[in-house]
Amino acid sequence: MKNIRIPFLRALMAVSVALLAGQAAGQQAQQMRTCRILYLSSSGVAPKGLHLFDGVTSREVDLPRMNLSKVYKIAPGPVILRMFSEPVTDPKALPAGAPSVKVPASAEHIYLLVTGDRSNAVAPVKLVVVDADYKQLASGQMLWFNMTKKTVAGKIGSSTLRVKPGARAVLKEPARGRESYPVELYFRIPGDDFTHPLCETRWRHDPRSRALAFIMQDGNRRVPRIFTYSDFRQPAKEKQDP
Repeated sequence: MKNIRIPFLRALMAVSVALLAGQAAGQQAQQMRTCRILYLSSSGVAPKGLHLFDGVTSREVDLPRMNLSKVYKIAPGPVILRMFSEPVTDPKALPAGAPSVKVPASAEHIYLLVTGDRSNAVAPVKLVVVDADYKQLASGQMLWFNMTKKTVAGKIGSSTLRVKPGARAVLKEPARGRESYPVELYFRIPGDDFTHPLCETRWRHDPRSRALAFIMQDGNRRVPRIFTYSDFRQPAKEKQDP
């Protein structure tokens, strides 16, 4: 009987360890799921006091226009992000018509792009989610979004860029280290065969950060504008043995 109990206890301990490891992995994934917010608008000031609700937590968030927000944690699994002008006190009685966007369970890290929408009485914004998974966009690379009806193309350091209207493109590192690199871009207007100059300058590369670049229409101006943002996150410190 003693010989039978020992293997049984060992098997039970193995199952317990596996379950604990699975729970730890799940908790770690939950802790790692992040959201950074960016308010995109060629003019105007971002609304203040808006609250982001992920189905579990309601919190007031920043809507920075010239930089990414701090890192916010969001609930695991498939969720719907909503924004309200007031904090959510009863999840079962949410105001109808709130700006919302679905986040798939597979998206561990996201960017939440916010634009103005005065027609929404609940919160005057629109929401767009961009998957910011490190596997899709490595440190040093650039993610471009063309939010205009014009095609933009040119040279970004050692890479060639061509991004059509409403499309996105990922570029490899434009330089090797912390150094400046040349940028020469052009744009084309639908129905016009002429190529127009957009910019000719130099940008600074940071291999530790992922870069976001947005091509946006600025009012009635013919020339689009480019906004770039750097997403640097301090790597987690490894635990050292005592």
